[in-house]
Amino acid sequence: MKGKSLLGLLLALVIIASSIFVAVSGIGPDKIGSAEDIRLGLDLAGGVSITYEAVTESFTEQEMADTIYRLQRRADRFSTEAEVYREGRTRINIDIPGVSDANDILEQLGRPGALEFRDEDNNIIVTGADVVNATAITSQNNIGQLEYSVSLEFNQEGARKFEEGTRANVGKRIFIYYDNALESMPIVRQPIAGGNASISDISTFEVARDLASTIRIGALPIELKELRSNIVGAKLGQDAIDASILAGLVGLALVILFMIAMYKVPGVVAGLALLLYVSLMIIFINLFNITLTLPGIAGIILSIGMAVDANVIIFSRIKEELAAEKTLRSSIKSGFNKATSAILDGNITTLIAAIVLFWQGTGPIRGFAQTLGLGIILSMITALLVSRVLMNLFMQAGLKDRKLYGIQKEIKVFDVIKNTKRWFVISIAVILVGLVAMPINLGTMGDILNYDIEFVGGTSTLVEFNEEMTFDQIEQNVRPLVAEATGDNNPQLQRVTGTSQVIIKTRELGVAERSALYEILGENFGVEANAITSEGISATVSSEMRNDAIIAVIIAAIAMLIYITIRFRDVTFGASAVVALLHDILVVLAVYSVFRIPINNSFIAAMLTIVGYSINDTIVLFDRIRENKVDMKRGDYKGLINSSISQTIGRSINTSITTFLMISMLFVIGFGITSLREFALPLMVGILSGTYSSIFIASPLWNILKKKEAKKA
Repeated sequence: MKGKSLLGLLLALVIIASSIFVAVSGIGPDKIGSAEDIRLGLDLAGGVSITYEAVTESFTEQEMADTIYRLQRRADRFSTEAEVYREGRTRINIDIPGVSDANDILEQLGRPGALEFRDEDNNIIVTGADVVNATAITSQNNIGQLEYSVSLEFNQEGARKFEEGTRANVGKRIFIYYDNALESMPIVRQPIAGGNASISDISTFEVARDLASTIRIGALPIELKELRSNIVGAKLGQDAIDASILAGLVGLALVILFMIAMYKVPGVVAGLALLLYVSLMIIFINLFNITLTLPGIAGIILSIGMAVDANVIIFSRIKEELAAEKTLRSSIKSGFNKATSAILDGNITTLIAAIVLFWQGTGPIRGFAQTLGLGIILSMITALLVSRVLMNLFMQAGLKDRKLYGIQKEIKVFDVIKNTKRWFVISIAVILVGLVAMPINLGTMGDILNYDIEFVGGTSTLVEFNEEMTFDQIEQNVRPLVAEATGDNNPQLQRVTGTSQVIIKTRELGVAERSALYEILGENFGVEANAITSEGISATVSSEMRNDAIIAVIIAAIAMLIYITIRFRDVTFGASAVVALLHDILVVLAVYSVFRIPINNSFIAAMLTIVGYSINDTIVLFDRIRENKVDMKRGDYKGLINSSISQTIGRSINTSITTFLMISMLFVIGFGITSLREFALPLMVGILSGTYSSIFIASPLWNILKKKEAKKA
């Protein structure tokens, strides 16, 4: 038995080592599965930048906003980190990361033009303004042959027009023109109502895909023409990537050492499971072609800390079972069984949020949801399956001394409920500080928060230097001068690959600031004024995207509330968890307000990360309350909560330490890199707030709600 266990342990170590090897080196000449082969975002690797211009200026602001939003949805097909924004009055920019062939993107995105559906008498039935979407479809007929078609979706007005048009042309052809060129001429077999139609009898999937692409791009409210396309360099340098990787490695090592110090043999198991988790995360990000940005890298670093949580819950349970004088084998089995419900509930609740964010969100929100969902699934697998196998193998291999697994010391009961008012006052005070800072910011900065150009737009300046510069040269020589001339300490600078051009994006510049920028570039680099052009640009995070994010968070909160209510059979659990979640969001928002940290895509990632972390922390505590409720004295909610908190506070602190270690390394090692520092600080506060709220806000609030419920009864 011992020999088989040693062999099994050796096999497990080989599998873990193999996954690490694949994550580092990849498979084959293309290095499939490796970190090196992961698609990077605009901030880390650059990509393609395409500029479209409206054919005429006879459009409304709403039509322009709708056009940008639809283009964003289409660009999301190439990457969830694509950016679509307005330049000047008539131009729209699309930046797509991780690609280097502008022509290929243009072909797949579709070349802009006017779209019309006409009858045989050349009467227009519907136009591109009536079309919502077009999708290429593959299906099988009755004899198993593949068939290809294009599914069409019309808006309400388009559905009415199309029904009238098809009713009048049954048995006839409808001609689809794009830029006055005939693209397709399907036959109308019957009147089509309801706003959905299908173009069938298409020869190949490629033809169907191209037709769908043509219809989609032609279905824009504004007719566009391609103005230019460029390959642009990264917004950030290699130092940001290097700092993130170093922070991840140092943080990972510290977390593993901490786990071994706290839990001994189980800590070693956690370390091995964690190494497998990280390597699988890298491999699957590669295989699923998820675009990785700087917030994404930081998110993975954070997920490493969070992935430890499941192991901490399990090991804490095992220590409790050992303290109850159970055998080692029985303690391990019971520890895993008792921890499973808390792990599943916490992770499923967060997974619900990830699914809603992916379904409802756009752009970076969808990218974050992909990474979050993947991390949740892998962490559950490594904790509930891999850790269990490794624990049993270590035990069967001869490590049977109970002291090697840690024994829970006698638990001291803390009276948290006694000081409920104090906890609430502390939270209100912190939140009020952030709220008070907002009008101060309004008076000094012109806005309640420090909105970056990604949220409010700004000025894009294209500079033609006399010679091509490297990224490091731009960072060292150009960035300080831009900041000095414009007063913007966080400008975005990108090289246009293969040229001497550099794109400089700043907050909105007035005439004096533009003149100062032109002058300082002329004095230091000999750039002529006619080699510099500036245009106002819109926010890359449009109002529609912001609305999508808000709606997604609201739907996610409602879905989590419903799930928690069903699982815990008590709506007060869900209500308390959602209030604690809102508390953490407001606390982190206060940090952004007081320290004037820029509100950008990293802000979205940080807030969404806190949502996942906070709800998971609260669910674990509520799971223990639910378990202990069976033995509760009638009406003694105070005693129930205090004992449950005391039993789980060690787990809460240890989880916070491991997660905090990961993010603090990002903060310390990346301190000299503004984007890393400004991303890590709110997360560090959010982690502390999430732990605080689960213990000192959610639990006392649940006590209050249960007391009120009891009085009504």
